[in-house]
Amino acid sequence: MKKIFILLIATMAWLHAFEVYTPVQEIKVKGMSKDMVLDDNKLIIGTTEGAMQVYDYESKAFVKTLTFPEIKDFMGDIINPRVFSVDKIEGRYVILSDSGKGGYANLWIHENNVTTQILDAGAKKAVVKARFINKDQILFGYLSNEAALFDLKSKEEIYRVQLSESKFSDFALNEDRSRAVFSCESGILNIIDTKTGKVVKVLEGMNLDNVYRVDFKKDIVSGAGQDRRGSIYDTVLGSGTYIEAGFLIYATGLSPSAKKVAFVMDEQNNISIYNRSSKTKVAELQGQKSTLNNIIFKDENTLFSSSDDNTVLMWRIK
Repeated sequence: MKKIFILLIATMAWLHAFEVYTPVQEIKVKGMSKDMVLDDNKLIIGTTEGAMQVYDYESKAFVKTLTFPEIKDFMGDIINPRVFSVDKIEGRYVILSDSGKGGYANLWIHENNVTTQILDAGAKKAVVKARFINKDQILFGYLSNEAALFDLKSKEEIYRVQLSESKFSDFALNEDRSRAVFSCESGILNIIDTKTGKVVKVLEGMNLDNVYRVDFKKDIVSGAGQDRRGSIYDTVLGSGTYIEAGFLIYATGLSPSAKKVAFVMDEQNNISIYNRSSKTKVAELQGQKSTLNNIIFKDENTLFSSSDDNTVLMWRIK
């Protein structure tokens, strides 16, 4: 009987075991990273020191660095602007940076080695995130939790939709950029049609407070909650569940197949990776030093993370 009990305990421990991993590559950027997207084998990173840097992780070298003009802060001091949103499509980059005036953003387009300013503080757009829908249209996330589609040719907004009265937190696009999930302080997630701005689905009940970050893959949405809940929604079924954490969850990411989901689950900034369907922890990534702000899967076993410091990490898991 004793042998059977020991065997049972050992089997349970094995079933709940997970691998611990350390970074395979450390990337030092200029300032603290604030936003990051992946373009093939290159990371595009926006930083607090007024820079957008493009890093080729295969050649382990920066292949492009753009710096943006200094601004005056509210005290009148000359500082570098924060580059807080970056994206790329078909050789064209979009960059959002601080204007230094009234919380409004500067919008830049960089293409063929030429950087053009599209919007300045005079446009009075308190936009905090921008992503391409196609080469000529950009989805805006406003601080006021409004979604807007901006046309680069007309330099006008095609639509602007108020999603709720709660403060905006984040949005993420699905694979073909036809839909976006928006998160806010209320914990309610809105999925919109990016062409029309129409809300096509409301996801609620899994988070009761601010959802800092979201991801959207294969009709699955994950949310990183201030309420210590890592939420997971199936947008087709409209069903949801969550994984409880011991600390505020600041970042999340889904693998391309959405079979794996990553959350930052503790004060040590370790990244926990779960089998999404079973919610079984399969890996823990240890080595991030500061509060996480981005997790991006390249494939099922390769991912990148950035935090509120100058180090971006690359990871490989089994």
